[in-house]
Amino acid sequence: MRILITGGAGFLGSHLADRLLTGDNEVIVFDNLLTGRMNNIAHHLGDTRFKFVKQDVTEYLHVSERLDAVVHFASPASPIDYLQLPIQTLKVGSLGTHKALGLSKEKKSRFLLASTSEVYGDPQEHPQSEGYWGYVNPVGPRGVYDEAKRFAEAITMAYHRFHGVDTRIVRIFNTYGGRMRPDDGRVVSNFIVQALRGKPLTVYGEGNQTRSFCYVNDLISGIVRLLELPGDQASGPERNVTGSGPDLGDIHYPVNIGNPSEFTVIELARKVIEMTGSLSKIEHKPLPVDDPRVRRPDISRAKRLLGWEPRVELAEGLKMTIDYFRTVVSAQQE
Repeated sequence: MRILITGGAGFLGSHLADRLLTGDNEVIVFDNLLTGRMNNIAHHLGDTRFKFVKQDVTEYLHVSERLDAVVHFASPASPIDYLQLPIQTLKVGSLGTHKALGLSKEKKSRFLLASTSEVYGDPQEHPQSEGYWGYVNPVGPRGVYDEAKRFAEAITMAYHRFHGVDTRIVRIFNTYGGRMRPDDGRVVSNFIVQALRGKPLTVYGEGNQTRSFCYVNDLISGIVRLLELPGDQASGPERNVTGSGPDLGDIHYPVNIGNPSEFTVIELARKVIEMTGSLSKIEHKPLPVDDPRVRRPDISRAKRLLGWEPRVELAEGLKMTIDYFRTVVSAQQE
């Protein structure tokens, strides 16, 4: 397959490129490097099966080659990024998704949208299943990311229904691993970097809010399975499993990919301090506006359709991520 990844120099996009290039695939990466980094993909630059184009996906997109799939990962994704870049976040979720879908339609290729668990907002359903419509504040500061992704899902389904594009939507839950930026504001990288630097770990509120953390290799495995699943899978025995409402057996309908093992934020902080051997203390600060109280995926649909579930336990994934950040922090101190 020849696959275009928008946002392919970012944390998740670059790991997806790695995985796809282990097979007989060709990968084209579009990234404007607003939050992506060339270091994430530099090891592929000499590979004839890989091409990088510095490209803002909210502008006109052109690829002369055949494309078998367009995978739309482009977007600021961490709280620090999308709160500092609210307009860009909304534009890439709306205009960027529209441009990427238009390219996919032109090339008659498969399209996969990287959506997010943030479409569920501060959920009133727990765990969150794909049939839950969410509880989002559209005018709050986090709304720029939540609503950008909700619009992206809506236009993706519209292109499938109206234009017949073979689309997929993955709702990504909290993910961690190597290539996260030290300053990206996500809780796992925040805690590890603070612990390694001997600084207090910043916990918002009492730390009783819960998150479910999926190691990046597990997440990418689920996404690749969704991308590669044949379109006619939608006619299989999983059709109409709900009896009413959204057809959760349809491969074009969103799929949660994440780890259902749930931890409180304060538990994670203590675990990081223990595993790093840090003398850091925990510092409590006020909760951000609209911060979700709980977050845990119902992955029964991913199990049925993809035969997928995460395999990496938190302790194992944290060890690999801590090892990565030890190198990063050490290099910064030199």
